[in-house]
Amino acid sequence: MCGIVGIYNNPEAANLAYLGLYALQHRGQESAGIVSSDDSKLHAVSGMGHVSEIFTEEKLSKLPGRMAIGHVRYSTAGETVIQNCQPFTINYSRGALSIAHNGNIVNARDLRDEFEAHGAIFQSTMDTEIILHLLAASSKNDIIARLGEILPKLEGAYSLLFLTETRMIAVRDPYGF
Repeated sequence: MCGIVGIYNNPEAANLAYLGLYALQHRGQESAGIVSSDDSKLHAVSGMGHVSEIFTEEKLSKLPGRMAIGHVRYSTAGETVIQNCQPFTINYSRGALSIAHNGNIVNARDLRDEFEAHGAIFQSTMDTEIILHLLAASSKNDIIARLGEILPKLEGAYSLLFLTETRMIAVRDPYGF
């Protein structure tokens, strides 16, 4: 069980994401994170513990921009370690991308085994990281097209928030989780 929040087109996006995560604290007390975008760069703050312990005024001031996504975690899969703290952010050939995920990808082990057989390196024990590998491996140019290609490969229940430097995208599984 986790909680995710997305704030779009608001100059106080990170502060509002903080308040949203604070309200969702009951859905996860292990870790929390916020990633914001200032239309040119992603900025991230995350840590282990409760929302109010992680996000000081000073840390929130390091999250500029009009878009932000946030995540609170209670582990149902993966270990309780900082490497599993979300949102996950990657920099790859198509730019920066951040993801916040609530749910469970039940075929994650099979997908991970396939990537590892081809030399992929994983930084966490989370099923969320599989989604990033699938997106990075897609040949489609636009993120919406890439999502259209990879989402049918995911089995399970999930809600996802993606943040790039200029876009926020919300996704839920075909069953409406």
